[in-house]
Amino acid sequence: MSAPGGQIVVDDLTKVFGGNVRAVDQLSFSVEPGSITGFLGPNGAGKTTTLRMVLGLVRPTSGRATIGGVPYRQLPNPTQTVGAALESASFHPARTARNHLRIMCTVADLPMQRADEMLDLVGLHDAARRKVRGFSMGMRQRLSLAAALLGEPQVVVLDEPANGLDPDGIRWLRGLLRHLAEQGRTVLVSSHQLNEVEEVADRVVILNHGRLVRAGSIAELSAGTDSVLVRSPNLQALHTALTGQPVTVEPVDPTAVRVRGMSAAQLGNLAFTAGVELHELSLQRFDLEELFFSLTSGQ
Repeated sequence: MSAPGGQIVVDDLTKVFGGNVRAVDQLSFSVEPGSITGFLGPNGAGKTTTLRMVLGLVRPTSGRATIGGVPYRQLPNPTQTVGAALESASFHPARTARNHLRIMCTVADLPMQRADEMLDLVGLHDAARRKVRGFSMGMRQRLSLAAALLGEPQVVVLDEPANGLDPDGIRWLRGLLRHLAEQGRTVLVSSHQLNEVEEVADRVVILNHGRLVRAGSIAELSAGTDSVLVRSPNLQALHTALTGQPVTVEPVDPTAVRVRGMSAAQLGNLAFTAGVELHELSLQRFDLEELFFSLTSGQ
């Protein structure tokens, strides 16, 4: 593996296209080694443009992005420092998976055996001699990941890596990303699959209209967000029982409220003591999808 120091730093990054289309607007965040950071935002939020600036493929209008303290273009061995798979990778349809990776090994001055090692890693060993034209979308995604990891990079940047993967493939990807982070690598993953991001990410960065709207660890974002859903045919009596209690109550529908500041057991005991009939009492955990839409909808 490459030497440590693979922090990604995006500092006041801005990109304006055509003089008036502000795709990324004064964006700042960091991605730490040894962790998985989910990069989130609706279509058109500026995620791919940001990733392309981080990788030196698009020149910023202002601000800068660095990897290990320097811009991508100044890295002495970029393919052995950063592995990236952006959007849909293109492959020569008549080339086999093994030959595709061997050509990349030649260009990057890497040992030829890396091709087979990466095919084994991504589960394509049995398809090594098959031409890419016959690959499913999920197999192409795995081949893209193999290409990104050829140089044993310290930093891994992936754009929608779960696209085309079946449930077993998504579970495999989750394990691979966690393995990379546990090795001390820096992993930045752009995805629309919010449930998967919540499952695997240590931190998230959320964009909307090119601007940062929220960043932090899953623990930080979820702090104080758990609630209890209470359903009763007599909400008025429940409200009366909750009067004076250190809670916040949010209406859900005519028969239910969401209560924060009290556990399910405490609420159940309170309702029992007050003689309030309950039809449901359930703990509602932090939901990244709910947070995402609350931050990005209607803006």
